[in-house]
Amino acid sequence: MVGVPTKVIPSIIVGGDISLGKALKEMGTGQDLVLNTGEPIPIDFPGPILVCTRNDDLDAVLESTPQSRWSDLVFFQDGMLEPWFENKGLIDANQVLPYFDVSRPGEPPVDGITNVNPDGLTAAFGKWAPAVASRLHAGGLSCKVLEKEAFKMKMMERLIWISAFMLTGVRFDEFYTIGVKIINCIILSFFTGL
Repeated sequence: MVGVPTKVIPSIIVGGDISLGKALKEMGTGQDLVLNTGEPIPIDFPGPILVCTRNDDLDAVLESTPQSRWSDLVFFQDGMLEPWFENKGLIDANQVLPYFDVSRPGEPPVDGITNVNPDGLTAAFGKWAPAVASRLHAGGLSCKVLEKEAFKMKMMERLIWISAFMLTGVRFDEFYTIGVKIINCIILSFFTGL
C-alpha cells in the first residue's frame, strides 16, 4: 500500500447530477468544480478529475476532456475497463473500486466494511489514488491505495463477485435462501479454473 495525504485536494467532479458525484462533493472543502456529463473539462483547473458517470458515458467524458488532462481522469466505474483504457491509450489510468453505497443524495454513504474485511474493500490506483483516498477518508469511508498488480487482483475479485451475484440473482427467485451456497460454488469454480 502507498501512503495517503491528509488534505482533501479540490477536484473536478464529472457526474455531479448523480448520487456518487454529490457524495464526493460533500466530502470536499467547497472548492470543487462540479460538471454534468458532456460539459467541457477546463484545462486550467488543477487536480484530479473524478469521473462518476455510467460506463456508457465514458466516451463523452473523454471527448470533453483536453488530451493533456487525460492522465488526471479518475474512473469510479465498476467492471473491467482495461480493454477500453487500452483502446483509448489510457495506460495506467487512475481507477477506484468503490465498495460503498450512496443510496440517496444527502444521506451519508455506507462503507462496505464487513466482519471478514474490517478495514474495508474500497481501493484506488494511479497518481491521484492518495488524493482520492484522502477525500474518501474525510467522508468517513475506507480506501486502500494499491500498486498496479495488487489493484488488478482486487479488480478481478470484484468482477467475479459481481458476476456471481448477477448470475445467481437471474437464475433463482429465492436468492437469499440458496444464493450464498451457489455463489460460493461459482466463485470456487472461477478460482479453480484460473
